Amino acid sequence: MGSFFLDLLSFEHETAVFEKDPKRLRFTYNTLRFTTMEEIEEFKPELVINAVTVKYTIPAFREVIPHLPKDCIITDISSVKTGLKEFYESTGMHYASSHPMFGPTFANLNQLHEENAIIITEGDFIGRLFFKDIYQKLGLNIYEYSFEEHDKTVAYSLSIPFVSTFVFAAVMKHQDAPGTTFKRHMRIAKGVLNEDDFLLQEVLFNPYTHDQVSQIRTELKELLEIIDNKDGEGMKAYLKKIRNNVRRDIS
Repeated sequence: MGSFFLDLLSFEHETAVFEKDPKRLRFTYNTLRFTTMEEIEEFKPELVINAVTVKYTIPAFREVIPHLPKDCIITDISSVKTGLKEFYESTGMHYASSHPMFGPTFANLNQLHEENAIIITEGDFIGRLFFKDIYQKLGLNIYEYSFEEHDKTVAYSLSIPFVSTFVFAAVMKHQDAPGTTFKRHMRIAKGVLNEDDFLLQEVLFNPYTHDQVSQIRTELKELLEIIDNKDGEGMKAYLKKIRNNVRRDIS
């Protein structure tokens, strides 16, 4: 996502990318490439987008902030915001936070009108306006949540699909002649499991995830009872319930 934002912004803004490993900068273009903090100091950025993995978001901020102008806006695109509000407020810096709810694993980056983005309502007005302008140009559906509301949303929208995928992957066996449904689930499983380990961990360690995962356990228990009892009427009612859930979400 860091490369995505860099490509997006470099045609309208003076941009620079910082990376400790020079080899990872080989395919960046139309931007300045930095490997030292001294270069950042000389550049004097007006806004910094922290695009490292979730585990290193705050450590990366701590490393770079001493080298930034005092009026620089620091921002993140992290998928989990736990602890970020308190950190931002402790820095005394202007800040903004957002979460593009898509990624290169599944989204078509050339056609994003069906994708969503969240902008955190707390923080610097100019920083929020910056992200809003970007997301509007991309045609994204924009939602504004507080830090807490964001993590509650992520606990639902990410943890349930992640855990469902984990369960599928944990019980699956090799199929010589897999059906269409199996192959689709397999593609989803491979995509999710290609995500960074720390991202998966942080999503599941979100303080709001437990209650969401508990709902899966409750539903599985009910479904297993219907199966064990060969309860035709119970299955009919259960299918009606979940079809209604899907219809409501689609509409």
